[in-house]
Amino acid sequence: MKVVIFAGGLGTRLSEETGRRPKPMVEIGGKPILHHIMSVFALHGLTDFVVLGGYKVEVIKDYFLNYYQRSGNFTVDLGTGQVTWADTRAESWKVTVVDTGIDTMTGGRLKRAQHVIGDGPFCLTYGDGLADVDVSALIAHHRDVGATATVTAVQPPGRFGVLTTGGGELVEGFREKASADVGMINGGFFVCEKAVFDLIDGDATVWEQEPMARLVAGRQLAVYRHDGFWQSMDTLRDKHVLEKAYSQGAPWLRPRAVVAPLPVSGSAVS
Repeated sequence: MKVVIFAGGLGTRLSEETGRRPKPMVEIGGKPILHHIMSVFALHGLTDFVVLGGYKVEVIKDYFLNYYQRSGNFTVDLGTGQVTWADTRAESWKVTVVDTGIDTMTGGRLKRAQHVIGDGPFCLTYGDGLADVDVSALIAHHRDVGATATVTAVQPPGRFGVLTTGGGELVEGFREKASADVGMINGGFFVCEKAVFDLIDGDATVWEQEPMARLVAGRQLAVYRHDGFWQSMDTLRDKHVLEKAYSQGAPWLRPRAVVAPLPVSGSAVS
């Protein structure tokens, strides 16, 4: 099963970092967040990736084209130019980078890569969010429900303090906003059948709008609830939160449940 990752947006709310590289290439713990996202899926045996690039896609291409060389030591014979590689620690992943255009919307990016993704079910996520999602359980749930697509629902961490005024002029109470105050949101980490491509009209289609609305209307969008770690990287503050989490053990790299990869043959929808 392939893993498709949105990686083409401008990332304007993280302009401190994205002026020179796309947001999925912003580093957490010395590696691009894109690499961390791939590692989440690799823990469940999914190592065939399709990266949907756009803005500064050349940075993503350069990273993976030179990944093997960056991952090991070498000896170079300056007389002949021969290079001998040693102690290479590169992962055995397959990565396809697709330039889907700078101005293409998320749905359009997905449609442009249909020929690479193929006809089988696939995982889909964003290139700016990390979670300790049990991907194997997510896929199993998708197959059990038999919907065209499944979305992972999460409760975002609270960001702002909540004031209680009682209708008067003075604050009567204050507490940090809890996740329960927000409710569940789209946390990414989808599983999709090939039928989702038929819901995308073209480059201007936003995946989160028309296609998902059509799935809901047809009762074909299932939900997988995740109550563990989840954090997006929309702003510099979010990056600092992820850096802190990385320094404390990177919870996304030690998910609560890792099982053998599921078989990839067959489809959840007849």
